[in-house]
Amino acid sequence: MDLLVATHNPGKMREFRALLASLPAQILFPPDLGLMVEVVEDGATYVENARIKAEAYVRAIGGRDGIAPLVLADDSGLEVDALGGAPGIHSARYTSGSDTDRLSALLARLEEVPWERRTARFRCVVVIVTPRGDLHIAEGSCEGVIATEPAGEGGFGYDPLFYLPEFGCTMAELPVRAKNQISHRARAVRAALPLLRRLLAAGG
Repeated sequence: MDLLVATHNPGKMREFRALLASLPAQILFPPDLGLMVEVVEDGATYVENARIKAEAYVRAIGGRDGIAPLVLADDSGLEVDALGGAPGIHSARYTSGSDTDRLSALLARLEEVPWERRTARFRCVVVIVTPRGDLHIAEGSCEGVIATEPAGEGGFGYDPLFYLPEFGCTMAELPVRAKNQISHRARAVRAALPLLRRLLAAGG
């Protein structure tokens, strides 16, 4: 049985390929099936947004040559305590423009906030939908601090500002293998792997 991961984000695709490599399944992404699905992520929670994406792709592949893979979608965000948990589910749309623009906007809002109050976390929710429509959820999070300036060339999104005290560097400075052990997405996928193995073995 195949597993379709509902994302076009190149950074997420790289991470999911690595995180799901141990599964006895072909890992597919929408471009592999020629799928371009417009999804409006208007949910009020990470779970709702991930479910919306997953179910949209289940519908999109429903009548395609008998293909009926499991579908996995995630939603994630950065929650900054000094901002009341913002940007949260709006992280990807925090401001218009590029990742660099979003980093600049976040730094501007935290300009007067001292180091000890810059605590934050990345949070990720994974939703798996079976061909029958059953829904399963797994979550993961990673604690850190918002740095005063970006550092590192790896990762994507807010990684250059997400400082990890136990490693003494930002998420963007971590080696890929280390990030795929401790990131919010890695932890959510790790929580989901036993379930994914059972669903794949049972044909969904």
